[in-house]
Amino acid sequence: MEAYQSGERIFGESRVQELTEKQERLPKDIHWHFIGHLQTNKVKYLVPFVELIHGVDSLKLLTEINKQAEKINQVVNCLLQVHIATEETKFGFSAEELLGLYQSDKLSELPFIRVCGLMGMATFTENHQQVRKEFQTLKSLYDTIKTDYVSGNDDFREISMGMSDDYQLAIEEGSTMIRIGSSIFGQRIY
Repeated sequence: MEAYQSGERIFGESRVQELTEKQERLPKDIHWHFIGHLQTNKVKYLVPFVELIHGVDSLKLLTEINKQAEKINQVVNCLLQVHIATEETKFGFSAEELLGLYQSDKLSELPFIRVCGLMGMATFTENHQQVRKEFQTLKSLYDTIKTDYVSGNDDFREISMGMSDDYQLAIEEGSTMIRIGSSIFGQRIY
């Protein structure tokens, strides 16, 4: 509430249950972003109110979001998550899968999805050169898709990369949206 009272209106949450609970009890003019790994069985809880889903990492998940959005006749904004890190624990489309998705007609078969850009998470490391290279990879993919597949589509405009530890590098490499929760709210205790 302190952040809200200071004028902030865009908030992200990485856990579906916490997001739905916060959405119910906090002011209704908050724009909610889901920033965590989303399981298909939990999509139905977010679709009615979420403004942007950051981590859409598979065609299966896109299809489920489309299915749930169609039920309420609402288009859902999504970012396609690209696996740019060297860590195996991260999720996302490979560059080949992402380009293959755009080369196919599959996105046109999902009318209740609006792809607004790409999202990626860099490796958690102190090696700034590696992090910068991973961000450059995401920016290059974004530029390729923007130029070759969605030119003229003003909805495709976001590159969500950079968190509390690496957001400055992300901004230098073209990020349009950063996720800096722990710098503002502190480390989460699970």
